[in-house]
Amino acid sequence: MKKSFGKRILVAFLGTITALSLVSCGAGKDSSSISSQPDSGFASTSGEKIVLKVGASPSPHAEILNFVKNVLEKQGIELEVVEFTDYVLPNKSLEAGEIDANYFQHQPYLEDFNAKEGANLVGAAKIHFEPFGIYPGKTTSLDELQDGAEIAVPNDTTNEARALQLLEQQGLIKLKEGVGLEATVKDIVENPQNLKITELPAEQLSRALSDVDFAIINGNYALSAGLAGKALVTEGTDTQAKEEFQNVLAVRGGDENREEIKALIAALTSDETKAYMEQTYPGVVIPVF
Repeated sequence: MKKSFGKRILVAFLGTITALSLVSCGAGKDSSSISSQPDSGFASTSGEKIVLKVGASPSPHAEILNFVKNVLEKQGIELEVVEFTDYVLPNKSLEAGEIDANYFQHQPYLEDFNAKEGANLVGAAKIHFEPFGIYPGKTTSLDELQDGAEIAVPNDTTNEARALQLLEQQGLIKLKEGVGLEATVKDIVENPQNLKITELPAEQLSRALSDVDFAIINGNYALSAGLAGKALVTEGTDTQAKEEFQNVLAVRGGDENREEIKALIAALTSDETKAYMEQTYPGVVIPVF
């Protein structure tokens, strides 16, 4: 009897040890699964941070992108801003796959590039508008404009047309009817003061001010040159220009559906970014979202 009783105690003891072991193992498994669950960061599904390379003009585009870096960082996206100082290489680099997106141009310029290069770049989102301005050079006021004065304008198709339209709005020239965004100096049909219109690469216009009477300069280059607020005349924010020349985030066709691109768009069009633009570039960078 004693032997049987001892055997029962041993079995019970071993059963208890086994049960405790199972509970312990189960608890360990639950703890492990909780600690390894992904957080809300964008890249947590792969466990690696996603690098997003975006080309931009130094000001204001690169500055705006740098403003949203921390927002994307929290989502597991490392935003790498690649600065360009011209209007040609950003689209070439995007088309070649060297960058994931660019932010420097308006939609008409993008469409002109596609038509000329046979490219398929798309505007994934409209971000802001930069009014063109007439900036003083050797002559400080439009009222002092003399016959034969020299005015420098951008030499790329859409921005040249835009500059000529601004001169037409000031009554300084008249363009051939219907030329629209294809207008060049050859389309000037009336030039009562015999103004000399000099075409230059957009990035050179601010440096040419000391050599010309006036220059019509893109907003980003005016900012980079410290000319903000010094324009004699600008495109109105209530004009057709604001609708036509909104700066876009451009990507290769189809990439607008990438989740990291959507995250970038959300960051660029947030209330915080809107406030940053309005406070940092009053009257020069106009949010359009």
